[in-house]
Amino acid sequence: MKIGLAQINTTVGDLAGNQKLILDAYQSLVSQGAELVVYPELAVCGYPPRDLLFKRRFVPDQLASLEQIANQIGDAPAVIGFVEANETQSGRDFFNSAAFCQNGKIQQIGRKSLLPTYDVFDEDRYFEPADLPLVFTWQDQKVGVTICEDIWGNTDISRERYPHAPVEYLKEQNLDLHINLSASPWHWGGKGEQREGLVSAASKACGCPTVYVNAVGGNDELIFDGRSMVSNSQGQIISGLSAFAADQAVVDLESTTASLAETFRQELMHNIEDALVLGLRDYVHKSGFKKALIGLSGGIDSAVVAAIAAKALGPENVTGVSLPSAISSDHSKSDAKDLAENLGIDFHTVAIADIVASAEDTLSPLTAGYGRDVTEENIQARARGLLLMALSNKLGALLLTTGNKSELAVGYCTLYGDMCGGLAVISDLPKTKVFELSRFMNRDKPTIPVNTIEKPPSAELRPDQKDEDSLPPYDILDGILEGYVEKGMSTKDLIEQGYDPDVVKDMIRKVDLNEYKRKQAAPGLKLTPLAFGVGRRIPIVQRYVS
Repeated sequence: MKIGLAQINTTVGDLAGNQKLILDAYQSLVSQGAELVVYPELAVCGYPPRDLLFKRRFVPDQLASLEQIANQIGDAPAVIGFVEANETQSGRDFFNSAAFCQNGKIQQIGRKSLLPTYDVFDEDRYFEPADLPLVFTWQDQKVGVTICEDIWGNTDISRERYPHAPVEYLKEQNLDLHINLSASPWHWGGKGEQREGLVSAASKACGCPTVYVNAVGGNDELIFDGRSMVSNSQGQIISGLSAFAADQAVVDLESTTASLAETFRQELMHNIEDALVLGLRDYVHKSGFKKALIGLSGGIDSAVVAAIAAKALGPENVTGVSLPSAISSDHSKSDAKDLAENLGIDFHTVAIADIVASAEDTLSPLTAGYGRDVTEENIQARARGLLLMALSNKLGALLLTTGNKSELAVGYCTLYGDMCGGLAVISDLPKTKVFELSRFMNRDKPTIPVNTIEKPPSAELRPDQKDEDSLPPYDILDGILEGYVEKGMSTKDLIEQGYDPDVVKDMIRKVDLNEYKRKQAAPGLKLTPLAFGVGRRIPIVQRYVS
């Protein structure tokens, strides 16, 4: 049997655009010999639709789109993810479903059993779970259909989160084929390897091939990496599609040799670079922008963001602006200029010394008698934010913020200053990984100036300022933050790991005190198992000390 894998990049709510992607992929794959075509989870409306589901016309319009798609499906069937209305009078209003379409009609419907409600997922808010996965017969083949989380409930492999596992039921059904439609976002920490293990285990359990088709593309903060795959009945991966790119393939289930895309398995830094490029490109384009604007400080963070933007959007669509103050170093100005030249992006310099002086003078009647402190430092950052936002408005370019996860965690950033912007590109990338990524991006040629990478990090908001004046070395800080933010470790836990007690207490205090800043930050692209965003819901006003 030849199966078509349609790894398409859908946009949430773009029913017409998604419909075209679905039908174009169908025609292409069938023309290549596919006898059955499989799509990702909720392909008709895009994933995750979230509260769009509560708009009165959204689900009916989406169902009408599915009917139009089904009308175009011929003898070769297609399995397509969609939102089904719950016509019963009990439970949630919708099902997360898969339609088996053939000869112009929806012939079968399968529903998702396990609804993830953790981290970035909140499916129990919207969907009613199915009791059992769909099993049906097609061309004398017994087929089972699961949807994403349904294969994560296999307690031999994954989390013991659910009272039953659909795969355990399918084991007893003597299947000839198992299909899984997924929308599984990427983060580092072995997500790809974990998925391979789950797909392989499902095939071994069911004694048949598993066809796993995953979503690809950026939708808000989530980045879907694709990597659709097929495993044979022995659990061997015989086909793997591209990572972080739309892709399609016709896979012969009888094949005895593996065919894996070059990017199906790749090193971490390559994954991070590709994820950021895809996430940024889709956020910009799906939001209706074509161009991006970046404040270039001459530092490592803005350099990495600019390099990602140039790769994602093309250098002709990126503008870098240097905004030196009276205390900005010569190397910061020259490093910013060199970076722009290396990337081939448009570059301008707008001095802010006069604006800062004017603001300080205007405030002087109210601030007389107070010494200079962080107030004056933040005026510089906010002057830059003011000008960059004005340019964003005038040029119609999305302003990208450049803060990293380490800074955002401890509040080493200025609200309404360097936090201004529409997307926080590297807000889930710790500072140590920013340096590592910069060196990786220079693997072919030194795009990011060597001086930018090697000089001590500085916000340059006061003379001779260095980040380590206020923070511990970043390798220490990032270790503490990973433990506290991502792993939920306590002060005692971290101290027992060997970190200095005073440093641990100070950094944890800073993390907790700056929750209010993060709530006002631009959305950021998720890279780690736990990002600042919809997956982390810490109260701003709270007094718990861990």
